[in-house]
Amino acid sequence: MWATVRRYEGVTNPDEAAKRVREGFVPLIREHRGFVAYYWVDAGEKGVMFSTSIFEDQADEEDSNRLAADWVKANIADLLPNPPVITAGQVVAQS
Repeated sequence: MWATVRRYEGVTNPDEAAKRVREGFVPLIREHRGFVAYYWVDAGEKGVMFSTSIFEDQADEEDSNRLAADWVKANIADLLPNPPVITAGQVVAQS
């Protein structure tokens, strides 16, 4: 499995961001090939949120970053003024 973490800083309205992600992005990514799991997290710091996506293989994980970028531009860019810091890699341990 492969994972991507996208960290967003400067989120202007975390509650609205969570609502849009829950209602718009989650149904979309859930249908993406190779999908395993997705989480959108409020880091508890002012304006910091992050997502974690898990996919069966690297190609699907990488393509999910394109999907996320396109969705953000079209649906939530007004709340996420800074580009995300993206970290990705192979899952080497799990429970």
